[in-house]
Amino acid sequence: MAVHAHPDDESSKGAATMARYASEGVEVLVATCTGGERGSILNPKLEHDEWVRNNMAEVRRREMAAAREILGVDQAWLGFVDSGLPEGDPLPPLPDGCFASLPVELAAEPLVRLVREFRPHVMTTYDEDGGYPHPDHVMCHKVAVAAFEAAGDPDRYRETGQPWQPLKLYYNQTFSRVRIVALHEAMLARGLESPYAEWLDEWEEGDGQGITTRVPCGDYFEVRDKALLAHATQVDPDGFWFHVPLDLQTEVWPTEDFELARSLVDTELPEDDLFAGVRERVVC
Repeated sequence: MAVHAHPDDESSKGAATMARYASEGVEVLVATCTGGERGSILNPKLEHDEWVRNNMAEVRRREMAAAREILGVDQAWLGFVDSGLPEGDPLPPLPDGCFASLPVELAAEPLVRLVREFRPHVMTTYDEDGGYPHPDHVMCHKVAVAAFEAAGDPDRYRETGQPWQPLKLYYNQTFSRVRIVALHEAMLARGLESPYAEWLDEWEEGDGQGITTRVPCGDYFEVRDKALLAHATQVDPDGFWFHVPLDLQTEVWPTEDFELARSLVDTELPEDDLFAGVRERVVC
């Protein structure tokens, strides 16, 4: 089970890994916390489309349906309202009733219910910083950790089904600095303009130290990109994300990377499989 804040996050963080496991017969479920209702339109071709702007909730549900079909995964909505990305100094208050404004104990309930229903052996989500400091991403981390820890406890959330304890929890580390540096240098070595130069100039050293698990999934990078493009309002097809040739990516960094945050099984680090230590205990 991959727990994400908004529709489109599943296609930019761990998508190739999910597509690989799904193709191997593993049941994969994306839990989407919010509907993305307050998301900006990031595709220049759609930014002036009034129908899209006025129907963002419906548009993003359609986009999510297309993306999950491409990835070959199932998906469930937790039903929370997008908090939006606050801007300004000082930052404005969060909208009333939005996902990030809720108590964690309350917001974790539908995810606990879903965990007990789907019964995953492995969960993935974001680290404490949310991958980047969007309030919904930070809240997604809190809720996913809370659900991982509560779902197996029969004394908690008693009305949400029979207890089920996932065995491993991972944080996505897709955008580690070490990976971006490798791709940047490979682009320059080929005589290509790197889209990462300005980004790296502003990036602090030391990122990427938490990576414990690198899942080989380069054969599914094209599937990942198709799923991301299905979120047409959220990505410019001529933009930043698609400047690095797929053959270069699969040559230089053919994995998606994760940090093992919780494990109830024995495993040896580093890993190349999210189910390391799990396969010995259950049939996946």
